[in-house]
This record gives sequence, C-alpha cells and structure tokens, in this order.
Amino acid sequence: MSTQLVFFSGWIVVAATMLFLWFVQRQTKNAGIVDVAWAFGTGVLGIWVVLGSAQADPQRKILIAAMAAIWSIRLGMHLASRVFSESEDGRYRYLREHLGQRVQPFMFLFFQVQALWAVMFALPMWAAAQSTVIGLTWTDFAGAAVFIASMIGESVADSQLSRFRRNPDNRGKVCRIGLWRYSRHPNYFFEWVHWWAYVVVGLKSPYWWVTLAGLVVVYFFLTKITGIPFTEQQALRSRGDTYRRYQETTSPFFPWPPSTKQETRA
Repeated sequence: MSTQLVFFSGWIVVAATMLFLWFVQRQTKNAGIVDVAWAFGTGVLGIWVVLGSAQADPQRKILIAAMAAIWSIRLGMHLASRVFSESEDGRYRYLREHLGQRVQPFMFLFFQVQALWAVMFALPMWAAAQSTVIGLTWTDFAGAAVFIASMIGESVADSQLSRFRRNPDNRGKVCRIGLWRYSRHPNYFFEWVHWWAYVVVGLKSPYWWVTLAGLVVVYFFLTKITGIPFTEQQALRSRGDTYRRYQETTSPFFPWPPSTKQETRA
C-alpha cells in the first residue's frame, strides 16, 4: 500500500469517527469527547502510518509505534476521566452560549478539522520512522529518553492539577502547587517536549524537516490557537483577578521561577 493511501485510509476512518461523535455531542451536549477522540485517533493513525511504512526499519517502527500508543492512551484516558465525570468544559459551554443556533454547524466543522489535525500530527511519527539507518542507534535511545521524560512531566502536572481540583476548599482558586508554580501550563509544555522525541529519533531521516516542522506547529497550536488562549480565556471568566495575578507572576509556557516581587501581593 502506498504512503498516500495509508494516510488517506486512516483519515477516512478518523473523519467517520468524528462524524459519529458529532451526532453524539448533539444528544449529550458535551463536546469534550472531541478531545478524547483526537488523542486516541492521532495515536491510532500514527501507529497505522508507521507500521504501514514498507521502507522503515522494523525495530524503529516498533519503537515509534510504542511511543505513539503510550502517549495516546495516557492522554486519551486522562481526558476521558474528565469528560465523562464532569459537566462540559467551560470553553465549549461558552461557545454554545455565544454561537446560539450556529453552534452545531460550527461543531461539525470543528470535529472534522480535528480529523485533519490527526493526520497532520501523525506526520512527524511517520517521518521519524523513515530514518535510513538500519537498527536502533543512539538517536533512537535518546529520543526514547526524551519521550519518557515528557510522559513523566505531563503525568505529574496532570496529577497535581487533578488533586488540587478535587479539594473543595480550592474552588475559585488558582493551582500554584508543584510544577504549576513555575509554569501556568506545565502540561502543555511537557506535551510539546513529547514531540521532540520524534525530532531526535528522526535526525537521520530524509524527512527530518517534517519532524521539526511538526514541533513548530505543535508549539504554535499550544501557545496561539487551541491551548493557552482558550484555556486562559476560560480561566479569566471563571477566576477573574485571581488568575490575572497568576498571569503576572508565572511564566505562560516554559517553566521558570515566579516573580517573587509580584508573588508577594498575589
């Protein structure tokens, strides 16, 4: 099967899944399922295109497919635990209120765009697998180490935030514990670090530039489009000045010691 057909067939399956889930969210009024579907869909699509690559080294294919699977399952399960145990995410509730009768056409396009993004984010995984070196080398082991570090960091950040939210005494407050003292979005930072793993593994791939482009795109998405902007808009709506003071003291993305001068009055 050609590379183009592998990607096209994968996109068809993910797009069909998103269509089905669009109907589901019409009934449940919970669009958060799109985030869960994207995490699992991107992982499955990544595994599909990597294992379907006839020219790639078998050991490297297994390594990258394993990374894609672990990343997808961890993120998908984390998101699912929130989506199915809480009311709809405030970002989507705001869209329903703001768009009114236009919300369903918007959601349809939004769900289908997620299918296209799944293809786009599977590309770095595929590109990394195209390394011309036979057998695993130091770049593969270094990439695996980066991957493990990213999974640990993201898991710790998610766990700290979940524990903070479960405490009813913290309602209306901003999480400043652990990693959240040094970055307003440490989970997004370590998500970005995860994509460095494919850059390192793919250093000797003729498509190394695809892995690097993927890293840039992920950073742009997290900091300018779907990550920080939407999350912080919702945080400002729900926490107001408390979150504004947090913004004054704490780095938005890269972990960095907080501003002690501002922190004293926060």
